[in-house]
Amino acid sequence: MIVIIITIIGIIVCISNIVYYFYYSSFISITFFSFVLANHDTGDSNVVGDLLQIKFFIFLWLPITLPILNKKLKPKENTSIFKKVHKKDVLKTIYMWVLLLFIPFLLSLKPVDFSRLYSQWNREYLVSRFGVYMYQINDIVKSIEPKMATLFGQDKANRKVNDYYKNKKDSKKNKYTNSLKGKNIIAIHSESMQQILIGMKINGKEVTPNLNKLTKSGIYFDNFYSEVSFGTSSDTEFTVATSLLPVSSGTVFINYSNREYNSLYKTLKEKGYYTFSMHANTGDFWNRNIMHKNLGYDKFYDKKSYEIDEEIGFGLSDRSFIRQSVEYIKEINKEHKKYYGTLITLSNHTPFDYNELFGEFNVGLKKNGKEYSYLKNTKLGNYIISAHYADKQIGYLIKELEKNDLLENTAIVLYGDHDARISTTNWNRYYNYDYKKDSILDETDPNYKELDYYWQELNRKVPLIIWSNDEDFKKYQTTIHTAMGMYNLAPTLSNMLGVKNKYYLGSDIMNKKDNVVPFPNGNFVTNYVYYNGNKNEYKLLTDKKVSKEYIRKNKEYTEQIIDISNDIIV
Repeated sequence: MIVIIITIIGIIVCISNIVYYFYYSSFISITFFSFVLANHDTGDSNVVGDLLQIKFFIFLWLPITLPILNKKLKPKENTSIFKKVHKKDVLKTIYMWVLLLFIPFLLSLKPVDFSRLYSQWNREYLVSRFGVYMYQINDIVKSIEPKMATLFGQDKANRKVNDYYKNKKDSKKNKYTNSLKGKNIIAIHSESMQQILIGMKINGKEVTPNLNKLTKSGIYFDNFYSEVSFGTSSDTEFTVATSLLPVSSGTVFINYSNREYNSLYKTLKEKGYYTFSMHANTGDFWNRNIMHKNLGYDKFYDKKSYEIDEEIGFGLSDRSFIRQSVEYIKEINKEHKKYYGTLITLSNHTPFDYNELFGEFNVGLKKNGKEYSYLKNTKLGNYIISAHYADKQIGYLIKELEKNDLLENTAIVLYGDHDARISTTNWNRYYNYDYKKDSILDETDPNYKELDYYWQELNRKVPLIIWSNDEDFKKYQTTIHTAMGMYNLAPTLSNMLGVKNKYYLGSDIMNKKDNVVPFPNGNFVTNYVYYNGNKNEYKLLTDKKVSKEYIRKNKEYTEQIIDISNDIIV
């Protein structure tokens, strides 16, 4: 019975991690369950049903078979040799063997292994190096860290953090300094919007016509990455506000909501700004009703503030959300001279299968007067239809703001919060579709486009656009190609708004010719390379070769940024 119980626990760990990895490209944390308990109504946890596949349950053969074998092989009670064996002896034997195996394991570890177990930011490395069970045990230990942080390690963390900021250079002025000074800001937190959609056409029709227009008349950052971990949307909300990265264990909005944070919004409030956020989901989802206040928003308009008159997916449609939000913004505009507001959209959320509500956008392929299935009834096809709807509502928002004279002295800051987590298999159909056979091109075909791990990682880019219809702002219209992370957004915006916050972790991207974008898993990307921390290898992104020193230096910087951010939060 003991073996069966242990086996069942092991199976649950394996299946949970497989499903979780399939969606998040990471491994599950014990804090996931606190998230599920805190967010039982809706949200990312609902995608599990969409992700479950029969092949994931191959492990179930063992707990099904074990009781049968146990019954058949169970010795008769009169067998004298088994009469002497007691449960206590069995448990002692198990403990002894666990201890005997564990001691050599500990002795085999190098200092760098202990360091990685402690930091835990490279989960994929931990699982590949130590196995999923050791990782899970380590994760449980790490989950109690917030409670232990005030007792141990705080002085060391303080010294490390203070030394970092003491040596961090102040941001220099540049041509964009004060370009948004005194302006109202409406930030559009665009759910699951990926950069690859910009300029994409299906049968000659633009997927994102409104975003395309904004990129050509505003400041467009075409090499911009979200830096999310388990917290997905909430991680982006946190990083945009604070310029800190997500934590290595758990998620800030759930596990560290009792902290006081230094943020862009608090800095703006000191300059007379009124700050607010809007999201037509339940206020306790991702603990937003607490965290938005901690981040410096004066008011959070949640589901209770909206009439749920049209639903798509997890809640109020973007169309209705925008229409009702503009009414609130009209009142805010009357009462406050300057304001910064964040509108968090929802309709473009996985699983993207509400086509009948999104309106028509044909993802079939038209060739020679015929139409082929192409992306119809695929997750990528549904995503494109969903994103087209979301783009349409962004256009609707700008028209409504303009109609109500709310674009005067106002700038729009639009960013995708994270990628849509579309598998390489789906993208393979997009790039390598053979309409004549209604199948994928063979890999030996000269027209076949290979989509490897690095292609998928680079494809996670999201759009960032800063736009204003102010004539004076049009002179700043440009496309910034420098690699940029979400942690660069607050310092970049602060420089444009003419405010300072010395405790940002990132730097103003306008002062960077090359920039390091650190990801919570230890990977990083620059203008020239994408580095895989798990395999300690990299892919060149340009013809320019880089030195070992370049990789070493940026790897150390990435680890430092992850550790400093973690120390500040924990």
